[in-house]
Amino acid sequence: MPHKPQFKYFLSDAKNSVQKNSEIWSIPLPTTRKQPQRVTGISVTYGDYFSAVHSFLEKNRFEILISAISQRLNQHIAPEEIEEIRVCLVKHGEFYHPSIVETSLSGLNLKFVLNVAISDSGKGYINKEYNALKRLNSDFAFSFVPHVYGIGKACAKGREHEIIMFLGEWFDGYNEFHISYDNTEKQNKIEVWDPDQGHYFLSSDNTLELYRQAAMILTGYYNIESFEQIFPWHHAAGDFVIRLQNNKAELKLVTVRQYAPMFAKKEEDEDTGKNVEMILEAMLVFLLNLSIRMRLDRLNGVADIVWSDDIAVQGTLKGFFQGLRRKDSTGLFSDSFDTYFHDYLLSSCTEKDLYELSLAVVNSYNPLAPEIPVIRQNIKKHAKILFDVVTSI
Repeated sequence: MPHKPQFKYFLSDAKNSVQKNSEIWSIPLPTTRKQPQRVTGISVTYGDYFSAVHSFLEKNRFEILISAISQRLNQHIAPEEIEEIRVCLVKHGEFYHPSIVETSLSGLNLKFVLNVAISDSGKGYINKEYNALKRLNSDFAFSFVPHVYGIGKACAKGREHEIIMFLGEWFDGYNEFHISYDNTEKQNKIEVWDPDQGHYFLSSDNTLELYRQAAMILTGYYNIESFEQIFPWHHAAGDFVIRLQNNKAELKLVTVRQYAPMFAKKEEDEDTGKNVEMILEAMLVFLLNLSIRMRLDRLNGVADIVWSDDIAVQGTLKGFFQGLRRKDSTGLFSDSFDTYFHDYLLSSCTEKDLYELSLAVVNSYNPLAPEIPVIRQNIKKHAKILFDVVTSI
């Protein structure tokens, strides 16, 4: 009989072991509101979750997991070489209940992320996200988003409904961050949620760097001709993660809910990709939306909507123009695209223009969105700071 790896299950970290006879095995999974997760009226228990994950991973002799390990090690791995599989449920998100899947083989421990969609909202996103991640890693030379290895379905044990999940790259050492109140300095600052070193606040320099990299990543993936962008994204949802090594910050984007055009093309607009004016106007809308969204978070990740410090504008613009430098202007512009667009801003937009255009962007948002009052309260000052930074660089 072929060797089968041993499965072990955990909550939050490797210290909180879960077994089939554990009390929590039959307890319903919580949602983000700490309520039982229901799918078409049926509660999904922790046991259902872990059983479905087990079924997904071992399908076709661990085909998806073997492919992932083989790609990571750049060599073929047989299923019999996997000694142990540890599944650690780490989060209860709006769309997914992700787990870290850690495999042991020949003295090596490799980690992957398994995004698990149970709710209807999660199932509505997961195929789009998988395809978007696959495409971005194929189309772009750089990679700030996870590689993906396979997607599939599994039935919760004893249930008749399906759970969808995909295996992807785990960014080891990267942590979630949110705006929190620093009691020592009596102000809001970015706090990194490091489970090993403890929570800590970022310095001003690393806060600037955080916003620079986030803007650079999103701008880098923006397609100036098709207007395709990564959107929606949210700091409040923990979409970006940060790693600090030797006081040097590195950011990754862990989720791509959608990669689609900012505007719907009409049939008569087949050549919009070659329309310089349209490219510039779309780029301006992208920048304004980016600069506004970059400043939004929830206090401690779950409380009230908060507006970041003005340093976010400086970091956002710096990262935005660095992202533009990655663009191939395909001969459409007389200068590098970042220089051309900066000149366009200086010649076309007054402070009043930026304010009015920013209001127009905000008016396109869902009027019932909880962040709208916070944005409207701050948008005039935001436009002024944006103008000041644009004219100073």
